[in-house]
Amino acid sequence: MAYTLPELGYAYDALEPHFDAQTMEIHYSKHHQAYINNANAVLENSPELAELAAQGCPGSFLKNHLANVPADKFTALRNNIGGHTNHSLFWKSLKKGTTLQGTLKAAIERDFGSVEAFKAEFEKAAATRFGSGWAWLVLLNDGKLSVVSTANQDNPLMGKEIAGCEGFPLLGLDVWEHAYYLKFQNRRPDYIKEFWNVVNWDFVNERFEKNAK
Repeated sequence: MAYTLPELGYAYDALEPHFDAQTMEIHYSKHHQAYINNANAVLENSPELAELAAQGCPGSFLKNHLANVPADKFTALRNNIGGHTNHSLFWKSLKKGTTLQGTLKAAIERDFGSVEAFKAEFEKAAATRFGSGWAWLVLLNDGKLSVVSTANQDNPLMGKEIAGCEGFPLLGLDVWEHAYYLKFQNRRPDYIKEFWNVVNWDFVNERFEKNAK
């Protein structure tokens, strides 16, 4: 198989009381696994695409190969490799007890004016994404930070023509209802606020430092 479910790295209840254990278990073991299964089913019948998928992380496929996928397989791979890529980053971005500091904090203050202004812009992007999708903090080619959002399982790595935006994703928040409905029901803004209590800023800062120019 081209893709497998990555290790979560922590217990399902590790983010309580902010993110509940039942949602984490279903989200990880059912929803994420389904994206992987569906992507692998398409790739199993497409040896050339499977070879490309095996050459790097799923994000590299989205960035370098998705635009050239044949039309009959494009939507399935866009949705499912996108879902695999997005969730793989999401799990790594979650941890209680870390603090926004260092070079990432300085860059956020430089590009948004303040941490509070960044959070407000990110929350707005997450809350106003109609239907299902994601909010992102991305690193642009010019070295600046930006907040964008994408529909469904699109990822900024797909580029403007496909995802409507571009940039290297540093942090993403899943605003599909399956990510929060058991605990928050229709209260997406409450879920978004709780997100700040479980962002793994150490991971996001490391990702920024590795990719900043």
